[in-house]
Amino acid sequence: MPFAELQVYSVEEADVTGGVCVVRCVGGVARAGQVYAVGELRLWLRRIERYGRPVGSFDAGHTAKVHLTGAVVALLSRGQVLTSVPPDGHALADLEAWLATDPPLSDEPAPRTLRVMAGSRMQDEGLPDGTRLRWGRVALAATYRCARAEGTSDLVRAPEVAYVRGYLIRTFGPERGGDPAALCRELLALIDLTPREAAARGRIWRDLPHAEIVHLRRIKFLIPWLELVRPHLGDGDPLAGAVDEWAAVRPELP
Repeated sequence: MPFAELQVYSVEEADVTGGVCVVRCVGGVARAGQVYAVGELRLWLRRIERYGRPVGSFDAGHTAKVHLTGAVVALLSRGQVLTSVPPDGHALADLEAWLATDPPLSDEPAPRTLRVMAGSRMQDEGLPDGTRLRWGRVALAATYRCARAEGTSDLVRAPEVAYVRGYLIRTFGPERGGDPAALCRELLALIDLTPREAAARGRIWRDLPHAEIVHLRRIKFLIPWLELVRPHLGDGDPLAGAVDEWAAVRPELP
């Protein structure tokens, strides 16, 4: 993540949501979407203007008018230096509040960076279970942001989504980790073939066009997550029967 320091010249506007400041970049490169620290509090740099025009960044030695989100803007003073915060310096509560605003995909931390960071925290056994569950929800939100940023389809992103949700269910149980049946239904809804159709194509997969082979592999990647939640489904549940059918088909797929 780019490092940057901004020195405040003046606070032009401020209210409870944020404000506008004139600043000078005194280190690194300032970019729209970065997060800056003011003690334990955080500011999001939403917009940069130079000479009356929006720009994406500006570097050391230059001044700009910046639009910041965060009530602490009203408390900034002339000469104060703001330092950009690396992803691992973001507090969990700040990230949760930030995600609740549906921020632009260009904001820091970027979707993939946030996904990796939150996934690591989710799996950190040194953290309390409640904190890990919260990180899991952040990881899930970041996964959906990745799909939007990268333009991937539901089927392509499904294994990453299933990984996070499946991990939470497996680790913390369905009471706290999530609804196994809901995950099962959502994954099954993404599969556009019946088990019999998939098995038939799987037996001749070497003769299929590349796109169809990739499609079968994406379906195959979902089946282990269906099998993961199978123990939480009753034997008489139609979902359980569907999972069993797909589990039998998996060896046939490329």
